[in-house]
Amino acid sequence: MKKIQSILFALLILVTIQACNKDEEEESVTLGGDQSPMGNVGTTVSSGDSWVPGVTSCSAIVTALQEGVSVYSGSGVVTNDAIKNVLSNYPQFIIKGDTVSVKDVKIKSTTEGIESVYGLLPGIIVKYSSGVGDTYPIGSTGDVRTVVSKSTTDDYSYGFFLIKVMKIEEKATALKNAGISKITYWANHRFGLVGIEFAFDDGSNAKFPIYCSEEN
Repeated sequence: MKKIQSILFALLILVTIQACNKDEEEESVTLGGDQSPMGNVGTTVSSGDSWVPGVTSCSAIVTALQEGVSVYSGSGVVTNDAIKNVLSNYPQFIIKGDTVSVKDVKIKSTTEGIESVYGLLPGIIVKYSSGVGDTYPIGSTGDVRTVVSKSTTDDYSYGFFLIKVMKIEEKATALKNAGISKITYWANHRFGLVGIEFAFDDGSNAKFPIYCSEEN
């Protein structure tokens, strides 16, 4: 449970404990489209505070926009000593008292979609024009993200709204050692990435919403 909680926190602030090393940074960007306001400097991304005991105020902010790639820094307040002890084993995290932070996560957000450049497993996360069955390579892992459904009606609850979403799944082969078997993303052409769910090897899962301060 300690490992699961630490992974969820890490992903919430846009970095995984299995992120590539700095000297293996993925710099190729394949996503087209115009710059999205969601990637502009000052934009924030956050989730609710109640999904992990002892972890609150989790958010990330765009600190720089470099040739269309947004650079994020994230932080959260961690009062759960078990989670803090696990996170202390990973150099990506800076721990000062109850504040845990991470920086230099790179994401490209355009009117065409969202792509991970560094920090999350690299590659396109969603391309809004994709159809069911379309796939996006995940770096050089040999794995892909697959569009498994696409709404035709407003059927996904998001805050006070019902919206149309695309559902994208990936078999989390690179995260097997962390106990994660699958990651599912939900995305909307207006609100961007709106939800992530993690399926674990023990049959459990955890899903949480994602809110961005800007829209396409």
